[in-house]
Amino acid sequence: MGSGPSRPNVGDAYESTLEVTVSRDMRELVEVAAKQQALLIVLSEPCLGSRVLLAEAPVEIGRGARGGLLIDSDSVSRRHARVEWLGSSHRIVDLGSTNGTFVNGSRVTQHELRDGDRVQIGKVLLKYIAGGNIEATYHEEFQRLMRFDALTGVFNKSSFGEALRTAASTARASSTPFSLMVLDLDHFKKINDTHGHVVGDGVLCELCSVAREAMGPDGTFGRVGGEEFAALLDGASAKQMADVAERVRKATEAHKFSFEGKRLAVTVSIGVAEYSPASNETVEDLYERADAKLYQAKGAGRNRVCV
Repeated sequence: MGSGPSRPNVGDAYESTLEVTVSRDMRELVEVAAKQQALLIVLSEPCLGSRVLLAEAPVEIGRGARGGLLIDSDSVSRRHARVEWLGSSHRIVDLGSTNGTFVNGSRVTQHELRDGDRVQIGKVLLKYIAGGNIEATYHEEFQRLMRFDALTGVFNKSSFGEALRTAASTARASSTPFSLMVLDLDHFKKINDTHGHVVGDGVLCELCSVAREAMGPDGTFGRVGGEEFAALLDGASAKQMADVAERVRKATEAHKFSFEGKRLAVTVSIGVAEYSPASNETVEDLYERADAKLYQAKGAGRNRVCV
């Protein structure tokens, strides 16, 4: 029998069709993701680094959230807030929470989110990332969290400690001193108890801006405790650092701290210590000396610098 026209290989046809379909579908998915898919990443404890992808389905946030973003914190209501899709952007809606929902420091009942917005749910911080390459952005943000304090944006305790050890090593190699100052907000607990933790967080953020501006471009500044901060200045004597610390103290006292119309009087106490490269002192010993001077400043009446 003569051979008729060859029949197409069903498997080949299927694979070819599948390849085209998958290619088309993936391209469409990428295009949709670039336009619509967004991300909420948690910037603070108790679930630092947790994230939830946002699309068109509403996402609920709270201690009792199911299928949304579960945050197990006493400052978060069971049904605290919800993120909704508006067709071209996302909106966050407060669900009558006890401690409120804040976006970029302002309390909201609802707010259309923009890329980079910082959302506060009770005492828990989140960041909204809109569209684009969210995976890369997430990892970049997470790496940033490893070095910087989520609330204030300055170096965190771990990174500041690393900078302190580097400064000591450099000082020994170059035989030049450097100085450290440790500062603490006066009566910060009273601010939190009277006005709430959200106001307290706002004060901490504003203090960082005031202190860094008063210090100038030199030096390293970090958050090393709840309301405790530290700064180091390469090549500076204790007297030079004391002058910088006094600028920070005066700038803080003169600054008009306010939050949602509330005027707050804020001062700081500061301790200063100098590191001598000729000594065998550890950075831990140096920090303890500066910290002791801080407590001396507090004991002497607060709102002062002790060297």
